[in-house]
Amino acid sequence: MDARLLDILVCPLCKGPLVYDKVAQELICRADKLAYPIRDDIPIMWADQARVIGIADAAEQTTEKTS
Repeated sequence: MDARLLDILVCPLCKGPLVYDKVAQELICRADKLAYPIRDDIPIMWADQARVIGIADAAEQTTEKTS
């Protein structure tokens, strides 16, 4: 994921920051507890395509996964 793209992408629901999970290929919104998939290097930013994550999953997402 291009770092410049990650800097400008925000959650489409709350407009908050996203965390890139390189292993799962997802962009995580901690506020809404949603994980947006990345398919073929394209972030799918539709709320109906997002996966709901639990509180524990959201807490696991750290800034280490953004690199």
